[in-house]
Amino acid sequence: MVKRVAVLSDIHGVLPAVEAVLAEPDVAAAELVVLTGDIACGPQPAQVLDLLIGLGERAVWIRGNADRELVEYRRGLRTSIPDPIAPSAAESLREEHVDLLEGLPTSVTLPVEGLGQVLFCHATPRDDEEVVLVNSDTGRWAAAFADLDPSVTTVVCGHTHMPYTRLAAGRLVVNPGSLGMPYGRAGAHWALLGPGVDLRRTMLDVESATERIAADSTFGQAAEWADYCLNAHASEEDAFAIFAPHTGEGAQEEKTS
Repeated sequence: MVKRVAVLSDIHGVLPAVEAVLAEPDVAAAELVVLTGDIACGPQPAQVLDLLIGLGERAVWIRGNADRELVEYRRGLRTSIPDPIAPSAAESLREEHVDLLEGLPTSVTLPVEGLGQVLFCHATPRDDEEVVLVNSDTGRWAAAFADLDPSVTTVVCGHTHMPYTRLAAGRLVVNPGSLGMPYGRAGAHWALLGPGVDLRRTMLDVESATERIAADSTFGQAAEWADYCLNAHASEEDAFAIFAPHTGEGAQEEKTS
């Protein structure tokens, strides 16, 4: 049984955000740091991966859809990626980084004190791109959880970059929000699990972080990217407009990069 778990999701290759969150005392003291996907697709992918590799066995890695796309691009399985920053990120990775991302699981289940069996995934347990939101109806959640073992009592997911907790289809759902591309409000969002759920936010010096990213990235528009993402210019309303569930039962219709 794990007593304390720090959950870092949707880092998107932002090194200053990772450094700031790893320096938080509760993260430093956590037994495990779970990375719930979309780790490397951003302005500093290799630097972020090198830092996280340094966590050793404390880190539990899960692959997100953006990580999968970087691997597919480098392996010649696709010639383009919709996210403008992704090709630069893919080319910035060393071969060992590509191997690492390629071999990551899509979900991990761990026993966490106070929460029972916790399944960690990127989007939903069945699909790394499926969109479910805090206001999605219980039928959509039940469909997304249909194949889960009954012993799983908590599901931790990312993908939509907005933090929340809710009860859905008989399970507690936790989304820690995004470290590197927050929607709705600025700050590096993360979560601390055990014995309860604590949604946290670490504030960044955005001006300094933007300067570092611009100087350190191979992406030509890195400064503009960092200003937009780290200042959370994508509002909550913008996010819901993009992610809002479609009408009907077609859970697979809703995709996002």
